[in-house]
Amino acid sequence: MKKFNVSEDIIPVAAFKTGISKYLKAVNETGHHLIITQNGRPAGVLISPSQYDDLIYRNLFTESVNRGLKDVESGEVYTTEEMKKEIESIRSLRNRK
Repeated sequence: MKKFNVSEDIIPVAAFKTGISKYLKAVNETGHHLIITQNGRPAGVLISPSQYDDLIYRNLFTESVNRGLKDVESGEVYTTEEMKKEIESIRSLRNRK
């Protein structure tokens, strides 16, 4: 994520409304996010589509790792041999179809 700049990265909702095209273009070109305020308090954040995609990917990856860690902690793991047998079983079922 880019360096945060208070004077450029925080705008009131009224300014955002009047310059929405300009702000959308700037976010996409610079990669800077915008914090949109309403009554002096943060009300929303505008990020580029690529930043959004990255956040979603990172979230899915983190959730997957956490599920794996929980499985390990609860003992729900396979040995290498058990996993190989499971994969072979699935492959043979697919080949029958």
